Amino acid sequence: MSEVEPPIVRPAKLRRLDLPVGRDPHSVRRRIEGLEYTLERLVTVPVIGRKVGLDSILGLIPVGGDLVTAALGAYLVWEARNLGLPRWKLIRMAGNVAFDSALGAIPVAGDLFDFVFRSNSRNLRMLKRHLDKHHPLIEQ
Repeated sequence: MSEVEPPIVRPAKLRRLDLPVGRDPHSVRRRIEGLEYTLERLVTVPVIGRKVGLDSILGLIPVGGDLVTAALGAYLVWEARNLGLPRWKLIRMAGNVAFDSALGAIPVAGDLFDFVFRSNSRNLRMLKRHLDKHHPLIEQ
């Protein structure tokens, strides 16, 4: 007789994210929150206790890392556009991404800047305010 193996339980941080694929505001909100978490707060720096994400980590790679993080930030703006954010908010969000990308491209100083300035968190905050006002979540 063979024994039944217990299921593998992964720690919460290693579990797969179940992000929705729909176009409704709730699905988009969850996707963008997951992207912002990945880009800005993925791991904690042990000595200082500050959370950093792929934006800061990939920013250490010259040119390519900054291009990848700019593209991911642009995706967040594109999702906001699909939700119908006003043009001025989209311009402000795109400005945050462009500012972060431009200053993040400067060697060494840009890496320190990426560590401090969180354009994706700012953009998520703007998007959440819009969603809370125009598409409030209905708790059941």
